[in-house]
Amino acid sequence: MTDDELKDLVASLAVSQKETDEQMRRTDEQMKRTDEKLERMGINLANIGKNQGDVAEDFFYQSLIRNNRLGKLNFDDVTRNMEKHRGDIQEEYDLFMTNGDSIAIVEVKYKAHLKDIDKLDRKIKNFKKLFPIYKDYKLYGALAAFHINDDAKEETLNRGYFSLQRSGDMVCSESSDNLKAH
Repeated sequence: MTDDELKDLVASLAVSQKETDEQMRRTDEQMKRTDEKLERMGINLANIGKNQGDVAEDFFYQSLIRNNRLGKLNFDDVTRNMEKHRGDIQEEYDLFMTNGDSIAIVEVKYKAHLKDIDKLDRKIKNFKKLFPIYKDYKLYGALAAFHINDDAKEETLNRGYFSLQRSGDMVCSESSDNLKAH
């Protein structure tokens, strides 16, 4: 290779490198704009999920005010969004129903999954630690959702909880022979 050919090759490589660098800069800018858009969408999507949860919670709250029953159990009142912190334990209860000797904790989801039953288990376990005033009350749990997968519904009933689902503008309350007061 002659000196002139080598100079031409180095010059063409320099031009190619400059074009590659420019293309990478444009790609980086485009990716940054896309990331910003996705971040804004992520915030919006998170708000959509929260809004759907709020809608479900309001629906079940209003429904249970009109008909204070879970299965054959009647309740006197319904309370919404109770939070309690005691020691290392902190919980938030979506809906809380009471009568003279029983309490029901209702975990509300827009769409319920198996992991939500574990969450209800934890809340049931912690309830009497957080609210010792209710130590002598029977404690029931319920998972309420606009949609509940068959596996989650079956597991909810197997663990002795009520399963509440939307049925038009009504609530369909189901329980099994495994229903337990905790």
